Amino acid sequence: MPYIIPIPGGRGFGGIKMKPKIQTDALKRLAYIDGHLNGVRKMIEEDRYCIDVLKQMHAIRKSIEKLETMLLEGHLHTCVIDGIKGGREEQIVAELRALYTVGR
Repeated sequence: MPYIIPIPGGRGFGGIKMKPKIQTDALKRLAYIDGHLNGVRKMIEEDRYCIDVLKQMHAIRKSIEKLETMLLEGHLHTCVIDGIKGGREEQIVAELRALYTVGR
């Protein structure tokens, strides 16, 4: 079961949506990640050499990091700017702080 943080309203501030290019790129990257995960599952089922599995896991982790960076950059250019202009600086800071301090 994946760990998902519930987001009140779930649509950003005032209905701001993700930029279409970022959404398209994110979905492509998720498909890539999904394919790699399925490949790793198969490698483990086939009892493949551990280093080969670990190399694939490293590629997956890097791809997830790139996806996170892409989504964060989009968020900074949309919701954060709108939130600050709308006088919600404290809320914006609290959300970002919570995002990077979960489980620490």
